[in-house]
Amino acid sequence: ARRGNGTGETGMSEQHDDIEFTADSSGERLDKVLAARLDQFSRVQIQALIRDGQVTVGGRPAKPSHRVECGDLIRVQVPALEVEDAPVPEAIPLDVLFENDDLAAIDKPAGMVVHPAYGHRSGTLVNAVLARWPSIAAWGEPERAGIVHRLDKETSGVIVVAKTPAALETLRAQFKERAVEKRYLALVEGTPDTPDGIIDAPIGRDPHQRKRMAVARDGREAVTEFHVIEQYDEFSLLEVFPKTGRTHQIRVHLAFIGHPVVGDTVYGRRRQRIKMKRHFLHAAAISFPLPGSSEIVTVEAPLPVPLQDILNKLPR
Repeated sequence: ARRGNGTGETGMSEQHDDIEFTADSSGERLDKVLAARLDQFSRVQIQALIRDGQVTVGGRPAKPSHRVECGDLIRVQVPALEVEDAPVPEAIPLDVLFENDDLAAIDKPAGMVVHPAYGHRSGTLVNAVLARWPSIAAWGEPERAGIVHRLDKETSGVIVVAKTPAALETLRAQFKERAVEKRYLALVEGTPDTPDGIIDAPIGRDPHQRKRMAVARDGREAVTEFHVIEQYDEFSLLEVFPKTGRTHQIRVHLAFIGHPVVGDTVYGRRRQRIKMKRHFLHAAAISFPLPGSSEIVTVEAPLPVPLQDILNKLPR
């Protein structure tokens, strides 16, 4: 997103993250439109942004109840996390799947944000990691807390945290060299034309909705492999292997081939056929060489019970 700088009273630089998109329907309340687009914020946080004058429709401030018209240009100015707002340790329970002296692998629940940002300055995985392993704060960037990669807020599953500087450097190199294999489970709309496939399509910012990503000719290389492992009447369960690590890659690619992730209101159906509070995407496993060793370790996270319950009820 576009960024601009200003100087606050403290003399510190303040950044703002501007989000722009064009409304694609008419008649909905502004706060509902934003809630559907900006899934990282709660309705209360969105209404606060509107009241603070951070949201404009057609260049003018608007109320939460304002009815949006198709084609309206909506702009949201989101203050970024400031330097003095460094994350603090919070004793949030973590489900640790694997741990040694160098790293830990955590089963992140859906709904937990990984890194602090506006609207999520506490309760994040970073806050929890800093409390669980305080030594990380002494050598790492507090806002990253040794976390090597990311998962979207509503994506559950395995995420890796480095506990030492050497491990962080090694793991970053492994991700860059594509020595790490990640396996996801995704329930999608319909059934792909082939049971196995590779989606090779570059991904970049959506020029019309800057908070979204899209397949774009001038985007960065993005490759996703998938396999259909279960077929239902109207849905399919896929095993997905992202070969690159672009933002929202799996969600964008599956939507691109006409089979969006169930529960994904950003890239899929605005009105979902299965009621759920998250999207059906789970980081089921990750495999990588242990730092300082040639041993390959695979860490698995079981499918959350609510997702398994959905599968159990689907007609075949």
